Amino acid sequence: MRVLLLDADQGVGRSLESELNGTTQLHAAQTLSEGLRLVAQAQWDLILLDADFSGAGLELLGRLHADGGPTPVVLLAQNPSMDLAMEAIRQGAHDVLPKPLPRGRVREILLGIEEVRRLRPLPQAAADDAAIVGASAGMMTVYKSVARAAASDATVLVLGESGTGKEMVARVLHSRSRRARGQFVAINCAAIPENLLESELFGHEKGAFTGAIGRRIGRFERASGGTLFLDEIGDMSLALQSKILRALQEREIERVGGSSAVPIDVRIVAATNRDLQAAVAEGRFREDLFYRLAVVSLTLPPLRERGADLDLLASHFVAFYAREHGRPVRAVAEEVFAVLRSHPWPGNVRQLRNAMERAVVMSDGEVLLPQHLPPDILRPASPRTPAQEAGEMPLVTLEEMEKRMIVRALRETGDNLTMAAERLGIHRNTLRRKIAEYGIEH
Repeated sequence: MRVLLLDADQGVGRSLESELNGTTQLHAAQTLSEGLRLVAQAQWDLILLDADFSGAGLELLGRLHADGGPTPVVLLAQNPSMDLAMEAIRQGAHDVLPKPLPRGRVREILLGIEEVRRLRPLPQAAADDAAIVGASAGMMTVYKSVARAAASDATVLVLGESGTGKEMVARVLHSRSRRARGQFVAINCAAIPENLLESELFGHEKGAFTGAIGRRIGRFERASGGTLFLDEIGDMSLALQSKILRALQEREIERVGGSSAVPIDVRIVAATNRDLQAAVAEGRFREDLFYRLAVVSLTLPPLRERGADLDLLASHFVAFYAREHGRPVRAVAEEVFAVLRSHPWPGNVRQLRNAMERAVVMSDGEVLLPQHLPPDILRPASPRTPAQEAGEMPLVTLEEMEKRMIVRALRETGDNLTMAAERLGIHRNTLRRKIAEYGIEH
């Protein structure tokens, strides 16, 4: 590997030569002009840059990062402060090291860079994090249905668990339709109090109720010529359901407190995580409105049923948020995917997106590692058995308990021996011995 040292202190180069011991080509520059020449002349695996290099260390760091080069840059500082470290990271530094350099740290960084080359590279970041990603059979069915429905003005009902991406599908239906030039207006019917929801949907006239100091245009009118997305429509009262049905049938509305009909030209896309057919059977949802909404019905599969889509989505979100937050992440360790696959994802794609954004923000290098994931993903709460609820644990031998704890630690850390050993409070070599002793597959 090739390392470039930009530091006027020749002693740093001598200490590095003895540490690297000929396994790495080390080149050094003591002046700014020489350093710029070497940077431009060759490809480097790592650049070590003194913060005081020719009085322009941070400026040079910013230039190297702005040029978009893939070479990681480590900033060296005699007395690194929090302000310096934060500014260096903001400028794109891979790491900040004190001088004299900690023994073995540069070699660790080089090993990490070599590791990146065998890891799964990130895809090109999409324009936004709301892109629909996936190639599972369930999602392919959704894609085809969306493509057919988008070409029409038919009302669409999108079904699926919370967090599966129902609003994203609604936005695609709008953007691929002839109404794309109109507005996409969304409203969460479960998030607005019942006494205010009617006014939000249909608008009101001045004096319609206490506080109505002027005319208000509702969501139906605002979406004229475009698409109105009614999210969580299964939580709407029967009285409002009747008014929604009339608006769909008559293509007109009445503002609260008004006496004249207002014509509307709007496409409706509705969504819910509830079982509307069961709600119809129980009298909680109007049957005629259900059939009016479900001209086209799409069901989004939960994340746990989408197989390899989990890896695709995780990579997509990491690539997007690395660019969004200016982080240097270029690859994801396979252990991360192993941890993600072991999680049940009750919050579906929304939960995964939030977890990967947090991981990117907490990352400290080019490789996303399991320790960057949120604690609830690394250590998910296990469902409690009736015996546990009663405060009792089934009796097992100490050896069996130890084996179970090792298996659990390996599973929850994605078979990362170092992390599993730390979690168990034992040395990595001790963990290796016990894995062999208990015949645990690893």
